[in-house]
Amino acid sequence: MSFQNTPMQQEVRELARRFAQKELLPFVEQDERDERFRPELIGRLGELGLTGVPVPEEYGGAGMGYQEYIAVIEELAAVNTGYAISVAVTGLAQMCLTLFGSEEQKRKYIPRLASGQGIGAFALSEASSGSDAGSLRTTARLDGDHYVVNGTKLWITQGDLAETIILMARTGGPGPKGVSAFILEKGTPGFRTGKREKKMGWNTSHTYELVFENARIPAANLIGKEGDGFKVALRALDNGRITIGAAALGISRAALEVAVNHAKEREQFGKPISEFQGVSFMLADMATQLDAARLMVQRAAALKDEKLPFSTEAAMAKVFATDSAMKITTDAVQILGGSGYTQDFPVERYMREAKVMQIVEGTNQIQRLVIGRALTQK
Repeated sequence: MSFQNTPMQQEVRELARRFAQKELLPFVEQDERDERFRPELIGRLGELGLTGVPVPEEYGGAGMGYQEYIAVIEELAAVNTGYAISVAVTGLAQMCLTLFGSEEQKRKYIPRLASGQGIGAFALSEASSGSDAGSLRTTARLDGDHYVVNGTKLWITQGDLAETIILMARTGGPGPKGVSAFILEKGTPGFRTGKREKKMGWNTSHTYELVFENARIPAANLIGKEGDGFKVALRALDNGRITIGAAALGISRAALEVAVNHAKEREQFGKPISEFQGVSFMLADMATQLDAARLMVQRAAALKDEKLPFSTEAAMAKVFATDSAMKITTDAVQILGGSGYTQDFPVERYMREAKVMQIVEGTNQIQRLVIGRALTQK
């Protein structure tokens, strides 16, 4: 692992940064207030080759690694987390298909997702099965050449826009071994979106309930074989934890930049508040936490690129980067004082966005469980 970006990694980062500054920044605050997501921007990202970064070229991707991918996620998140999460969740669908899909499935579904022409989603969580994903209740019963699906999924990012959804449903008995994975297409008979969640943050990223009432999915859309679903889900979440860590880096970096600039400009008692030890120590801790989080996320991405085990490292990176983001954004609000609590400055939004990072892709309590098991079961 190098501590310096390669020329390709730097080029990808700068490309994503220019896009975020030009295409996202002018609208971010208004779109957050309006809860508006602009799907056309995903298409523009696709034209730049940034929506399928780690996907093999033969399926329409850029054929690069996760170290380039996390650079894209970080740069988008530093401006608007909603679009970073859109790219990450669509990437989750691509990753499931790349790792576990048949050749026919890969060629049919991945190119549109990798090119930004289509948006993807990942449907695992339910009201009764969040952290305990193996207890999900949505069922899929084989009926001829189709599976008949009944149940409800909750908290599905871009469930309203996704044309390709990786769906986990129960085809067998209780527990993880009874779970299977399917490719669900938008417009499938018997499938509809339910309520849209009203969230405290990530307002440009829409979150929906998915409802299945005798929905019919072709048997050809089963990923792998019956009972493989939990394996697919766990592998996807391992990858997703790296991208959530990268998004947390973007939020943390943005918050630190605002706090530093404010501390240098804001004067009290005749001098900038950055010269007061209480403030300068806060900034120092924020920068240190961000740097440590970056190294952990980069390590997990590098291990994945080198095809080495990375599950524990991904969990560590996710928990540390997102906990750090919560602390950094909270301290940024504190440094700005009363101004930080208003919508005149973006740090209050960063703090709200950071909170959910500790919850998605497995809560940070679950991450600690994963890490603890890795330590004690060797």
